[in-house]
Amino acid sequence: MKGWLCTLLLLESFVFVVQQQVDGGLAENEISQQLSNEDRRQNPPQTDSLRDEASTDSQQYCHLSFPDIHAALRELTATVTEQKAHIRALETQLREDLNKKTDALETRLTDAEKTAEQQTVILEELNKKTDEISNLTESQVEELRKENRDREIAFSASLMESGSGHIGPFTTDITLTYRNVFTNIGNAYNPITGIFTAPLKAAYMFTFSVYDHANPSTPSTVSIMKNGEKVVMAHGHQAQYVVNSSNGVVLILEVGDVVYVRLWSGRRIHDNLNNHNTFSGYLLFPLK
Repeated sequence: MKGWLCTLLLLESFVFVVQQQVDGGLAENEISQQLSNEDRRQNPPQTDSLRDEASTDSQQYCHLSFPDIHAALRELTATVTEQKAHIRALETQLREDLNKKTDALETRLTDAEKTAEQQTVILEELNKKTDEISNLTESQVEELRKENRDREIAFSASLMESGSGHIGPFTTDITLTYRNVFTNIGNAYNPITGIFTAPLKAAYMFTFSVYDHANPSTPSTVSIMKNGEKVVMAHGHQAQYVVNSSNGVVLILEVGDVVYVRLWSGRRIHDNLNNHNTFSGYLLFPLK
């Protein structure tokens, strides 16, 4: 029993001593910690001093650099503002130029449209005039053809269609009828009456010839007559062989004027298949 008591007492003593050492160690640690902190405050380490110096230099550098950056920013801002103003001016100028060009193009387009309309109107007028000219030309051509047909006037004929013989003498002047027609373009000459009737006002050329066997007592005399008036004559008279004579004249005739050949009274002529006695005429040109 006493042994157990002694053992317990020894354990309690050991625990107390350990507890005191532990408590003392903790206090020493706190004291050391406090001493260490105080020493750091009074004597800061070298690295902290270097850090502070670097921080101070950085601040000084930043203080030194900030004015330059602000100036550069202001200059850049001014440049950008100037560029913006320049760009706006260019935009305004370009817009004005574009508007001017657009207006000019619209004006040209309007002028072109007007010109096209004018050309269309002119073309329509030209087409109308062309049609009118075409129609007029056709009518004029027809008129010219008619005029040409009217101008196609010519005739030539001899006295006898067949056989041979004398004509005359008669106690009065007689109109000779040249029945053997060679040409009668325009049908202005009438072989039944021997009369040429002018179809239009114009200048006409007429010729005629006279032939007979020689007869000392009876001459051969004929005249071209215009509307009953003697104009020119052909005359032949000799005692032997044959008698030949001819003549011609240009006459201005009105429409309806008549031209023919008359054998004088007491005169004679002779004709046969050789067609010695002829009467011819043709239009030279029309007159207004």
